[in-house]
Amino acid sequence: MSGKTGKFADVFKGQLMSKGPPLLLFLTLGIAWEAVVVFRDIPKFLLPAPSVIIARMVTDWHSLVTNAGVTLLAASLGFLIGTSIAILLSISFIYSRSFERAVFPWAIVLKTIPILAIAPLLTIWLGFGIAPKIAIAAIACVFPTLVNMTRGLRSLDKSVLDFMGVIHADPADLLRHARLFAALPYLFSAMKITVGMSVIGAIVAEFTGANQGIGTIIVNAGYRQDAVMLFSAIFVTSAATVIFFYAVVLLEKLALFWPGANIEN
Repeated sequence: MSGKTGKFADVFKGQLMSKGPPLLLFLTLGIAWEAVVVFRDIPKFLLPAPSVIIARMVTDWHSLVTNAGVTLLAASLGFLIGTSIAILLSISFIYSRSFERAVFPWAIVLKTIPILAIAPLLTIWLGFGIAPKIAIAAIACVFPTLVNMTRGLRSLDKSVLDFMGVIHADPADLLRHARLFAALPYLFSAMKITVGMSVIGAIVAEFTGANQGIGTIIVNAGYRQDAVMLFSAIFVTSAATVIFFYAVVLLEKLALFWPGANIEN
């Protein structure tokens, strides 16, 4: 029994050591924010106190959660579509350098176009529903994933390539049994970047015209100069994006199961 208790204590201590500092910093900043607003008597339309924001979030939780769900659904679908497109393109690059030379410059061009510039066009073409949000979220995800995935597929050691040649592995076997495993750490590194970009893309699409979503709440609150609702929407979006990010981190831990797989360690 004492052994189990000691193991639990070690796990708890480890979690406290890893999660304690950021939580402490978060609480410190919140208390300092509250103190500055109260003691300097700053009007809430300029800078609302955290207590006021939390009270508004509790009051309007249904609207915030519902609209956040719409935004996150579009961001999730765009994330999956954009990541899938990038993976397929990167695999194609491995098999055809000519295809890579033809397509990659266009991927760069797409990356350099500001999202705010193409969001209105996609809204005109695809309507005011979820489609333009998904499209912009997908576009935001393609380039970082494409670059990292292509690099990962080409990161095989020469010894592995030599061994696969010795056993007469065909290109499909090489991809399935070696290249994809080598690319997974690079893929997850990209996904941890693009997971937030997909949410930003979906919100930007909502700025240009949408019936639902956190972006519409932000736009409407801005027109009304309702700083409390603006901060409430920002808090909800940030919390949802953090959850989204750690879902990718959890998936990474499950997928990269072999020793030394994580390139960030």
